Amino acid sequence: MESIRLTVNGKACAGDVEPRLLLADFLRHRVGLKGTHIGCEHGVCGACTVRMNGETVRSCLTFAVQADGGTVETVESLAGDGPLTALQAAFHRCHALQCGYCTPGFLMVLTEFLQRVPSPSDAQIVQALSGNLCRCTGYVNMITAVREAAAEIRKEVK
Repeated sequence: MESIRLTVNGKACAGDVEPRLLLADFLRHRVGLKGTHIGCEHGVCGACTVRMNGETVRSCLTFAVQADGGTVETVESLAGDGPLTALQAAFHRCHALQCGYCTPGFLMVLTEFLQRVPSPSDAQIVQALSGNLCRCTGYVNMITAVREAAAEIRKEVK
């Protein structure tokens, strides 16, 4: 067993874990944050995407011990108990999700993307979406939602 200490969504967290325990399992079963979904368990689908030390990672490919001393943000960190973020609200308004299983991963990837690229072209949005899979939507509404969220975020910054 290895002892780890990390910050998850702004709160200190610690635990003893087996070195092979995946970050996704740690978050879901030890911390109780169920928003991080496990889809393919191979890092392909992106449903398990979280931010670790400010960068998105596939938590199904990351060991919990790798997060020791770091910070992890899950989809639960986006709005907390407050209002939805511009991206979450745009996903809702534009019907950019159906079953919602993949949505947490998309939101985490796109949140980081919009921080890096505040005025994305449709081609850049498509590229950002390409690392995550959704079986329910045709992605068109997601592109619209990202476009709308980007415009709203730019207004807030001014």
